[in-house]
Amino acid sequence: MFSGFKPDSEGFDNAQALYCQKAESRGAKRASRMEEQTVAHTTPCPERAVPAESKSPSRTFWLVLSVILICGIICIAVAATLSFAKTSPKPLLQVVRLNFQNRPGSRMNQSAFMNKSKNTVTYCITSPSNQTTSVLFDNKNGYVCYKPSEQNNCYLRMMDDQDRDTVQMSFNLSEHRVDQLPLPNDRTQYYREFLGIVPGRQVRPEEAGEAVRSLCGQAPIYWVKKKDGPPKQRLIYLCIDICFPNNICVSICFYYLPE
Repeated sequence: MFSGFKPDSEGFDNAQALYCQKAESRGAKRASRMEEQTVAHTTPCPERAVPAESKSPSRTFWLVLSVILICGIICIAVAATLSFAKTSPKPLLQVVRLNFQNRPGSRMNQSAFMNKSKNTVTYCITSPSNQTTSVLFDNKNGYVCYKPSEQNNCYLRMMDDQDRDTVQMSFNLSEHRVDQLPLPNDRTQYYREFLGIVPGRQVRPEEAGEAVRSLCGQAPIYWVKKKDGPPKQRLIYLCIDICFPNNICVSICFYYLPE
């Protein structure tokens, strides 16, 4: 059946050669594409230029940072100061009160207040009508101040050695915690003291000191001087009766000095 068929060997060889050429061409193209892809992956990206101003912080940044640091230091200092003020020790005993026990029939009702932090002693004498007269010994500024109950005036004089002894004696009693003093009693000594009011001469508040200003408030303050007694033409203005822990009671009487 196939006896008459003769394959053309030359045409076959040509076809085979053409096929091989096409295959080689396709292989070369594929290799070329792979090489391009490899180069694309291995080639580094070009570096982007960094602006010169971003390499170092701006002046605004440093200014803001400085303000924040200063505010932080101030806040820490204020907090430390307040904390120290709250924890600082305070005097355990600032004000001590001495009560004077009244003798039967006595009209005196008296208390003494010692303020060691201010170095003052204040005697308060209360009348049967519940009106209080105050006598302040300001050992810090060297003054004795009288504030009568029924008057809107204060009277001021300089302290003497006897007044300083009275202050020290009162402090000593407060340290021994003597709560009540039976005054007056059978051994009490009575004296009278005269103080002349200097007319028309008021004390300036800044001269009087803090303790006197606190006692007198807005009341005018007048200077007084110790005197032997008023002349006959001078009338006694008022008297304050006060007793001290040394068992001495004094009737302090005021009158106006002549101008």
